[in-house]
Amino acid sequence: MGVAIVTGAGGLVGSEAVDFLVEQGLDVVGIDNDMRARFFGAEASTRWRVEELCRHPRFRHEGADIRDFNTVDRIISDVAGDLKLVVHAAAQPSHDWAARDPFTDFGVNAQGTLNLLEAVRRHAAGAAFVFLSTNKVYGDTPNRLPLVELETRWELDRAHPFFQRGIDETMSVDQSTHSLFGASKLAADVLVQEYGRSFGMNTACFRGGCLTGGNHAGTALHGFLAYLMKCTVQRRGYTIHGHAGKQVRDNIHARDLVSAIWCYARAPRPARVYNIGGGRFANCSMLEAIDLCQEIAGSRLEWTYDPRPRHGDHIWWVSDSTAFSIDYPDFKLTRDIQAILEDIHDKGRTRWLADA
Repeated sequence: MGVAIVTGAGGLVGSEAVDFLVEQGLDVVGIDNDMRARFFGAEASTRWRVEELCRHPRFRHEGADIRDFNTVDRIISDVAGDLKLVVHAAAQPSHDWAARDPFTDFGVNAQGTLNLLEAVRRHAAGAAFVFLSTNKVYGDTPNRLPLVELETRWELDRAHPFFQRGIDETMSVDQSTHSLFGASKLAADVLVQEYGRSFGMNTACFRGGCLTGGNHAGTALHGFLAYLMKCTVQRRGYTIHGHAGKQVRDNIHARDLVSAIWCYARAPRPARVYNIGGGRFANCSMLEAIDLCQEIAGSRLEWTYDPRPRHGDHIWWVSDSTAFSIDYPDFKLTRDIQAILEDIHDKGRTRWLADA
């Protein structure tokens, strides 16, 4: 059936994509140099997941750095005649980390994306190119929405057009505070769009909310639900940052996200931009997530509250994925918050208790 390239192959979305694409009969080249361990420490390393993936006879691992154009160009040129899909999931994903090292953050998120786009344009311009963007490209604009404080969450005023389905792609990315992470991802997002418009390439930006699932190596700086469940299981302290713990996020399981990518790959369109997430089907506040984690794990989480919110943090985010559903009506979400947290718990519990 051809070849797919997956960057960040050891990460949550990347590894799920590898498993899925191998199941579809594709040969997969994974690019991953375990920078997650550099970003977040040994507990966030994805090396173990890459070792699992290497058991697939159709999978080949490349421990390359996407900031190195010559290496990226060589990898893509080697499979150019058979390349059908690039899933670009490699990233520096933390607001806090980006502020400490802006050059590395921009190099990975923006320059790395440009390297991939240019190599694909040179060698396999007809391939589908899916970039895992982020809702952080909208900066803190969502915080200007009219929000109402309820007992366990912030909620959007019912009179607002976004209330029923969530935030769509018409929201402005301008005149807002993005964080340096949001800025580097926005730069990459615009590049992906422009390569579609300028060169007719089949590029798509998937602007995700919280991406999660049982294989997520969550840490304090990234991986909200996975790290929360890990702390609950290990009875480790957890800190809530700002907004009274009532900030709301939608969450999409990595398997559902990869299914959406596959829908696009089979019928790609140039320069597409999609908000993609759990929407009204799968969203929760921090306080609501804590209650669910405690119920599923059967243990109590000891948490503390820091009233200072993270820089550029969203108070309320629920994705409206209507644009994607119109283009790909066969796509359906399959896991709500309860099912997502149960999957995280069931796949992580034994490993977390062994590490505690």
